[in-house]
Amino acid sequence: MSSTTVSLPYGAAAIDAILFDLDDTLVPVETPTAWQWAWRPQGPALGERRVRAAVRRSLRLWDRRRWRGVVGRDAPVGLGDLDRHLRDALGAIAGHSLPEPETEAVVRRLLHPAGEIERYPDVAPALERLRTAGVAWGIATGLPPDAAQWLVRRVGLDPARLLVTGDAPTPLPDRAAFRSAAARLGAPVERVAFVGDLFWSDARAAARAGLASILLDRHAVWPNVQGGRITDLDHLEAALAAGGTSAAPDAATADVPE
Repeated sequence: MSSTTVSLPYGAAAIDAILFDLDDTLVPVETPTAWQWAWRPQGPALGERRVRAAVRRSLRLWDRRRWRGVVGRDAPVGLGDLDRHLRDALGAIAGHSLPEPETEAVVRRLLHPAGEIERYPDVAPALERLRTAGVAWGIATGLPPDAAQWLVRRVGLDPARLLVTGDAPTPLPDRAAFRSAAARLGAPVERVAFVGDLFWSDARAAARAGLASILLDRHAVWPNVQGGRITDLDHLEAALAAGGTSAAPDAATADVPE
């Protein structure tokens, strides 16, 4: 890192750079608005509570599947697994299986939204704070590269910030993907923080790779996480200063991988 780079406090240590997940961290993807546009842009309106509940359930299953790949209990996930996750999520939202051509079209629209797309209001201010402070940042995602580039452009981010996408030889949440992205940011792995929306396969997998980690729980999937959990980026610096994600959810009340 340059000698002019500013570090942020991380507990008793410090970090020099931040690595962000993309979907549902910087860009809304599995939200009621996004699914509405992708599946039924002309209506009828989807029930927001139903969609949110279905998304929370599907994200728990997706997190479990990714984590099993991390710890060797299953094959590492790839783009085909992501496609199946999104198809399963759509089926859960619809309450039944949709015809294959319709399912394929909906998933495609979800990852390549047209028109004015939903944005998180906390993202631009957080990135501006990092720019002002001189803290390096980048994006690592398991999304296909074309979808990732489409989404970052749609919300006004620079595609050059994409350091790892789903076509990498070892994509997220593999340890090598986290470390490769940290190296591209020019910082030692232990001085890079990862911010993602899944507990096990984002926060825990990043920590397993040696990074600091913050859980950005926008969907309120893991309310029992004891430390390093935020629901918006307005509290990013405070969570980092407190030391990041430090404890797992209570096994009695949260979805803990087998």
